[in-house]
Amino acid sequence: MSSPSPDLTTEVAGRRVALSNLDKQLYPSGFTKAEVIAYYLEVAPVMLPHLHQRCITRLRFPNGTDQGSFYEKNAPAGTPGWVRIAEVTAADSLLRYVVAEDAATLVWLSNLAALELHTPQWRLDDAPSGEQPVTFDGANAVHASSLVVDLDPGPGIQASQIATAAMLAAHELAEAGLVPFVKGSGSKGMQVVAAIEPAPWRDAMEQVRRMGVRLARQHPDLFVTTMNKQARTDRIFLDHLQNRADRNTISVYSLRGRAKPTVSAPLSWDEVATIADGDEFQLTSDEVLARLASDGDLWAGLLDPANAAPLPDWPDDPGS
Repeated sequence: MSSPSPDLTTEVAGRRVALSNLDKQLYPSGFTKAEVIAYYLEVAPVMLPHLHQRCITRLRFPNGTDQGSFYEKNAPAGTPGWVRIAEVTAADSLLRYVVAEDAATLVWLSNLAALELHTPQWRLDDAPSGEQPVTFDGANAVHASSLVVDLDPGPGIQASQIATAAMLAAHELAEAGLVPFVKGSGSKGMQVVAAIEPAPWRDAMEQVRRMGVRLARQHPDLFVTTMNKQARTDRIFLDHLQNRADRNTISVYSLRGRAKPTVSAPLSWDEVATIADGDEFQLTSDEVLARLASDGDLWAGLLDPANAAPLPDWPDDPGS
């Protein structure tokens, strides 16, 4: 990828965006801020539809991925006036989230070293009233428009086991009438996501919990549904809490703040089925861009309204 030269102002999507310290190395592998910006600019056409109407929590690495980071929900001081801000009421506080509507916003966030972009399972336009501020609870509480099955491998878990877990979760979703999509988290695990017709987020979270309990009882040598660290050795934690309204999951096509620029990248079910122990299924930014050029967006179907199914109703007792 070509990179901008250090310290300049450029025009992106009709917006003037100031860029600085472009030669700063943000990854131990040598990946610079300029390369981060270039990646997000190139991936913007396929990433922005997945970010549409979703509030973004950012994980920023101002001095590089090996020098610490911090989460940021509220729009920072100095946010340009053209950046969309969405207000969300959480308990007694008002959060002012950034919403990415154009490539210029992605470039601006990249310049802040906001390497990781995390989003919830709800969209702003799925709140009952459709008006801001939306809330996490109450009459205008947000509704989930997708489910996420977050598969977090504990110590001792191999790549083939993660792949098997993803396929088992996908089978449960498909049996319930949903269309599952899978991605590597860009870190250790995988995430399986399906679109649903907007439903109260607590109901969505409860159904994923029930599905997780079902899988853990059917496959006790593979799954665990407790956060207890000791219980997760040689098991995969199925985290239903990622479906809470106040939780966020790494967005598809987001970079991760690791030793090298891995991406939370879509995978095909065919390749998941062939993953063997020792295989590396977390893709880098260059690999993702090459795949997009040859295969397009493997998650495009997640955006198709025809694939949004009613919220399943798994039995509370998996044996019933």
